Amino acid sequence: MSFQIEKIHHVAYRCKDAKETVEWYKKNLNMDFILAFAEDHVPSTKAFDPYMHVFLDAGNGNVLAFFEVPNQPEMGFDPNTPNWVQHLALKVKDRDELMAAKEQLERAGIDVIGVTNHGIFHSIYFFDPNGHRLELTYDDPTSEDKVSMITDAIKHDMLDEWSRTKRAPAHTQFLHSDEFAEARDIAPVGE
Repeated sequence: MSFQIEKIHHVAYRCKDAKETVEWYKKNLNMDFILAFAEDHVPSTKAFDPYMHVFLDAGNGNVLAFFEVPNQPEMGFDPNTPNWVQHLALKVKDRDELMAAKEQLERAGIDVIGVTNHGIFHSIYFFDPNGHRLELTYDDPTSEDKVSMITDAIKHDMLDEWSRTKRAPAHTQFLHSDEFAEARDIAPVGE
């Protein structure tokens, strides 16, 4: 390769209302509104398609951006992709921060799923006013040890097995064993 990616410059999604989106992310996720620009023509394609492009500070040089494109058909999502698949995960410092965020979101009337134990990190899930799924997560204190158990050989074996069978390889089931044990305690399998 003749080049190397340095980092993600920004991630952009569509929004229904740019002002509402900026205000929601400031109020609920404490993201500052850092930049906006708008044009009647798309710079890359030169097509006439008026838009507002807003940028939010997601911390540590990470930028989350949105486009409002009012002349396009109403926003939709791929009906063949489950709504839990496409999401944006944002990291918080620790469990205390995650629980504070969960409490604040729920006080604001936002439905929150979790805390979900992924073994190497713990997460909550919710949707923004545009229907985008968001995840807030913090690293488990044992994450480095658990990640080190997933060697290069294991990850490649898993990928090859998945490619052949389209069934979940068992190599890393230890990561979610606590989460599924908790679920079985609440509703045993078959009930």
